[in-house]
Formats: sequence, structure tokens, C-alpha cells
Amino acid sequence: MMTPEDMARAIWQAGVDAVGGRAATTAALADMPRPDRILAVGKAAASMARAALDRFGPVPCLVVTKDGHAAELPATVELIEAAHPVPDARSLAGGRALRQAVGAMPEGSRLLLLVSGGASALAEDLVEGKTLDDLAALNRAMLAEGLDITAMNARRRQISRIKGGGLLAGFKGARADVLAISDVPGDDLMVIGSGIGALPTDPTFRGAARIIASNAIARQAAVTKARELGLAIQGEEEALHDDLFALADRIGARLCALPAGVLVLGGEPTVVLPPNPGRGGRNQGLALALAREIAGQEGLCVVIGGTDGTDGPTEAAGGIVTGQTWGPGAAEALAAADSGSWLERHGALLTTGPTGTNVMDLLVAVRA
Repeated sequence: MMTPEDMARAIWQAGVDAVGGRAATTAALADMPRPDRILAVGKAAASMARAALDRFGPVPCLVVTKDGHAAELPATVELIEAAHPVPDARSLAGGRALRQAVGAMPEGSRLLLLVSGGASALAEDLVEGKTLDDLAALNRAMLAEGLDITAMNARRRQISRIKGGGLLAGFKGARADVLAISDVPGDDLMVIGSGIGALPTDPTFRGAARIIASNAIARQAAVTKARELGLAIQGEEEALHDDLFALADRIGARLCALPAGVLVLGGEPTVVLPPNPGRGGRNQGLALALAREIAGQEGLCVVIGGTDGTDGPTEAAGGIVTGQTWGPGAAEALAAADSGSWLERHGALLTTGPTGTNVMDLLVAVRA
């Protein structure tokens, strides 16, 4: 018999699997003509590029992705791995390589651009006068301030030559097709990757852009899995866009009153970091904060994690907590933004490895 934790894990994983970069890209490419060049950028870039190469065969391909997210790519692919969430020198190399690849395409050529979340930090080509130190400082400041992704990406576009439609502004070919996996509220291409896949104003080429995977699709797949397990659906919505402590207070009360069944929530919490924060990310912080709110509850399990398999600058995706998780030292860890260390010591981390997608975060709560 499955426990609440077994069911919550299975439902969470079903949501993530439904928006896998390889499967979503394969479906989207079914009727597309062969491109002359493939460019892929973001945390899901490798899985998206793999699908395109499977479909079209040996097309020149450049992939810019996060360290450790490039499994199963053939040796013929030009690969640049870079840092996330704070960019490094390789991020500038990736941004320049993307811009040069687009600019080098001749008249009459066809481009396939594959975009996923994480591209904002992973690839950048700065406006004149700005340096890597400026970019890294901006990213650290925005992370510490707890800005949401829309506000962060608006700031990033101000110092970039390739964001906000800038990358494709240099395209001289005949057609550019953009497929994107959305990690932002509203699935706005001008916000995903700070608009690295957005079409420029008044383009000189034929272009089309569409979203092929999103948080809404992941949530619906999670609901479908919950129904297969015989659980009653007690709610499904995009409701995680707030400071993690405000969310814990609001969602915690909802969880304590949750009838038997499942609650599925999506979105992207924010966190304001203290000086010298410990180890963890927004999902680990929210998991531990929720553990405090549901302490003593029986038959209740909450799984929350980043759908890309990573949470902030850590190897974990998030946390798995129950009414029995909260304990001595947890309050201090939460206040110090060291939730990851505490959850690891108590066997409550959610660790998946890279998932090949990135559609914000997913919370699944199961009450037996």
C-alpha cells in the first residue's frame, strides 16, 4: 500500500515528466522542415537539442546550458556550460557564441532556436561599458532582494545585447522558429530567459514562436496521476508567487484543514536572504517553513521542488516534509537560510538530478 509520501512523490514526478524537454520538443517538431542551424539555451537546452537532432539528423548545433545538464549530447554538438544562478565568464562566452551564430547565418537560411528557463544567467552579451563583475553583482543583488522573475528579467534586459529580442535582431535569414519551455508566470516570451527568444520589433524574416511546456501542463499531469491513484482533487492552481514566509503562513493553514486527497500548486516563491546565508534555496526554505506550520498533523506529506531538479545554488530540488519533520534547530536553520543543511540531516531533501525541463516549481500535498 502506498504511503502519503509515496503518492506525493509519484504525483510530483508525473507532473515533471509531462513537461520533459525531449518529449515536448519531439511533439512540437513533428511537422517542421529541417533547419540549417539549431541553437539551444537554458537548463533544458540539452534535452531539447537532443530531440531536434533525433528528428532532423546532423544539423550544426550549439548548446548553452548549466553545468551538469548536458547528458546524452553527441560529440558533434558545440557545448558551452556555464554557471547558474550567478553568471560567470562562460556565460559571456555563451552569449557571444549565440549572437555570432545567429549573425553568421546567410540569406535564405532557416534557424531553430530552443529556449528554456535559466537562459538569463547562462548566456549574456553585455552592452558596451558593462562587465562580468557588473552582471554578477546585479544577479546577486536581485537574488538577495527576493525579486520575482519578471522584475529580475526586466533589469537584465537593460544591460544586454541579446535579451528582449536582441538576439534575433541580428538574424539575416529567411525564417526563425522559436520553441520555448516556460518558467515564468503568464508564459511571456519577453520574460522567459529575459526575452532571449523573443522576436524583434518589425523583423525582416518570417518568424514563429510558441510555448511547448509550462507549469500549467505540469499541474494538469499531476492531477491526472492523482486521479489514477484514487485521490480526490482538493485544489490545483498557480499560487506560489510570493515571499516564502507569507506563502508558508497562507498555505500552511490550508494544509492543516486539507481533507483527504491532494492539493497541487505551482509557481515560484521568492526569498529575501540574510547576510551570509547558509545552504538551500527557495523550495528548501518553503518546505521547512511549511514543516513548522503542519507540525503534529497526521497522514499529511508535502513535496515541493524545482521542476528542473535544482533549487538555488544546490544539488537538491527541494524538500519532502510531514507533520513529524519539524524539530530542534529547525527554526535557527530557517532564519539563517540554511534549510538545506537541516533537511539533509533529517532525510527530508528532494533530490532528483537534472530533469531536462524547467517550468518553475511544483508543490504536491497528500492527505491520507
